[in-house]
Amino acid sequence: MGVIKLASRIELSEFLASTERRAYKQALFAVRDEHVALDIVQDAMLKLAEKYGDKPLAELPMLFQRILQNTIRDFYRRQKVRSMWTTLMSSLIPQHDQDDIDPLESLQDDSNNSQSPRPDAALEQSQLLVIIELELTKLPARQREAFLLRYWEDMDTAETAAVMGCSEGSVKTHCSRATHALAAALRSKGVTNHEI
Repeated sequence: MGVIKLASRIELSEFLASTERRAYKQALFAVRDEHVALDIVQDAMLKLAEKYGDKPLAELPMLFQRILQNTIRDFYRRQKVRSMWTTLMSSLIPQHDQDDIDPLESLQDDSNNSQSPRPDAALEQSQLLVIIELELTKLPARQREAFLLRYWEDMDTAETAAVMGCSEGSVKTHCSRATHALAAALRSKGVTNHEI
């Protein structure tokens, strides 16, 4: 049985240096933003060094590609969730008084793609997110926890209930109260349905 040669620190550094430019181009094609692409590559390199730096040199290219692709997918997942926040706000203002309406059920991606929004829309969205994040800090802890688990971490009601150690009904109540409070806070700041 042959001896498996583990990568030395120098070999790991050389591998990362030789891969950096191609990885950057790959990330840039995927996200179309130079700064984000650079962050993705740096994150992927750090993960490889921290978690797999002691692996055999021959395994590094495949491991790095898997990490890089997962990091790109994570970026898109976060972008999708963040863009859902603004869409979510238009669903928060209840059309009727049923507490167990799930705002996520009414969300749709109109263009059904991951294109970046227009610069003015991106600015409005980032300003809206700042307001929402500030208002989230004002919510009672359980409401905030339920809201973030459901709509930021994208957990379903049962998963959220398990994490919070409460019933699904309690999760729905906490989420309903949180969404109503956030909608009211946005209205008080002059944000209307058509701006969201």
